[in-house]
Amino acid sequence: MKKVARYFFQGLLYIVPLAVTIYVLVFAFIWLDSLLRDLEIFQHEPYAQFNFPGLGLLVILVVVTLIGFAGQRLITAPLSHSFDTMLKRAPLIKVIYTSVKDLLSAFVGKERKFEKPVLVSLDNAGILQRFGFITAADLEDLGVKDKIAVYLPSSYGILGELYVVPTDKVKLIDAHPADVMKFIVSGGVAKVK
Repeated sequence: MKKVARYFFQGLLYIVPLAVTIYVLVFAFIWLDSLLRDLEIFQHEPYAQFNFPGLGLLVILVVVTLIGFAGQRLITAPLSHSFDTMLKRAPLIKVIYTSVKDLLSAFVGKERKFEKPVLVSLDNAGILQRFGFITAADLEDLGVKDKIAVYLPSSYGILGELYVVPTDKVKLIDAHPADVMKFIVSGGVAKVK
């Protein structure tokens, strides 16, 4: 009887996440699709012939994409450049703004910085260790020799801490950076491929 119960719960572990995912996707599709298809204009001729499943979702995707493209070209790029220039002139705001912007671009920008996952020994015995990412391998511009900058993300959050550690306390690990970040942010709960 215990084996049957164990198989039942194992089956639930396989089925429930899949069922919930399918349910959410179907619900989202139906809801988004109905936003446009339920309009009065599509209930009568001559537009009733265009009232087919998927129309609402297709139109929403096309319109949002076109707005994003036009906004990037006509609004965001010119305003962003002017805004950046203005903020870089204010002393205190410049430090905060550029730091946050650099951090975000390190995660999602074109210049991703978290490409070298490492394991850092936090004590001399090497017993206490944390996963992190090398962000600067040369700190001589800051007057620091024989040390590197390692970013240690916090679990269950987007914050983290930057440590400057001796090079010999850092060990490169052979893992994909995204898998290491997922593992850290999940507090070690996420499965790594």
